[in-house]
Amino acid sequence: MSEELKYWYLRDHKLFRTLNYNQIKQLCIIVKYKKANKGEIIYFSSSDLPRIFLLTKGHIKIVEIDEDGNEIIKDIIQKGDLFGELSLENDITSNEYAKALTEDVSICSFLMSDFENLLLQYPNLSLSYTKFVGLKLKNIKNQYSNLVSKDAKNRLLHFLKEWATKDGLIDKKRVIIDNYLTQNDIAQIICTSRQTATTLLKELEDMGILSYDRKKIIIEDITKLN
Repeated sequence: MSEELKYWYLRDHKLFRTLNYNQIKQLCIIVKYKKANKGEIIYFSSSDLPRIFLLTKGHIKIVEIDEDGNEIIKDIIQKGDLFGELSLENDITSNEYAKALTEDVSICSFLMSDFENLLLQYPNLSLSYTKFVGLKLKNIKNQYSNLVSKDAKNRLLHFLKEWATKDGLIDKKRVIIDNYLTQNDIAQIICTSRQTATTLLKELEDMGILSYDRKKIIIEDITKLN
């Protein structure tokens, strides 16, 4: 990737908006750029060289392997999100990895050691990073609260509304979402079985709230997800 393109990827991200031209040009020297195709593994948390990642295009999922060898989706990462060793500590006991959900995924990344030096060098960047991580922790807390307080149907409705708001093409009340998740993915995200997720999606279709296929989800009136 050209230095100019690296510059604009970083300059357009709100994490780096407190930095000036010369400072961002310095980042371009140490940033690594990677492309991935759908299904490709992007990183493993057990890597000897832990990194901080920035998703610049596409969608990925963060997956953890439980003690029984089952995949558990921990998070869905969208354009502009950070992922990787966000705590700035390399957890060698973690069994987590990131997998591309869509075609033509693009990622920028920094070695954790380099990123720590950046935070020490630029206090404004350190503050922005702290806010990013704080917001992510708040979202995780809200997700946990939804899991505890809502039944499977209301968890699905909440997820669909959040997905539509973040990622959908909105035309008044109608929303079209490019569907990059399988029914099994959705089931894992809302912590239910695939069969239950399939049944609930069919129920919402029968009620005229949405239409669902492998490529698109169309929600005719997003207010009905409340």
